[in-house]
Amino acid sequence: MGLKLYYKDGQTPLDEDEKEGLKIKSITTQGELDEFEQLNIEKAVEWIIHANLKVERILTEKFIKDLHKKMYSTVWKWAGEFRMTDKNIGIKWAQIGIELKILIDDTKYWIENKTFSPEEIAIRFKHRIVAIHCFPNGNGRHSRIMADIIIESIFGKEIFSWHKSNMVKADETRKIYIVVLRKADKGNIKPLIEFAEN
Repeated sequence: MGLKLYYKDGQTPLDEDEKEGLKIKSITTQGELDEFEQLNIEKAVEWIIHANLKVERILTEKFIKDLHKKMYSTVWKWAGEFRMTDKNIGIKWAQIGIELKILIDDTKYWIENKTFSPEEIAIRFKHRIVAIHCFPNGNGRHSRIMADIIIESIFGKEIFSWHKSNMVKADETRKIYIVVLRKADKGNIKPLIEFAEN
């Protein structure tokens, strides 16, 4: 039978070989997939809470990959691995490592020079990493957790509320999220910061 996925606005379709990376063959619906991914993500959040995270560790390619692996490793074989195909969004796959290095260096500069507020630094990082689109799937949730880690572990502030949603369901909150993401794509980051804080 196989896995049947129905994509919502702003989601990245998986290639057939990426779908082959599904570890739990009994999953056949989007709902089941979301459920298993959410359980895995909850374990990743526990790992974050117990990890002693410092800026030197967080802002590395290794940590970014490790977090994705912790979030999805029980569901996907390719968890924590950069995508090897081009997608409907994101940069060319061969550029991921380079663009991520630039983002990490920019973020360190913003922190050291207090270029933006802590909230804006975290959200700018989140927006840029999701635009790079490092992984075959899970980039949105990964980027939001990265923003939470930056605001909490680097700046010692409360994590974002994200409208108390994980944005998986196609509801009004997700629609607003997509709108503010597109505004950020055009250079207006403020609505995305406001969305994250509400």
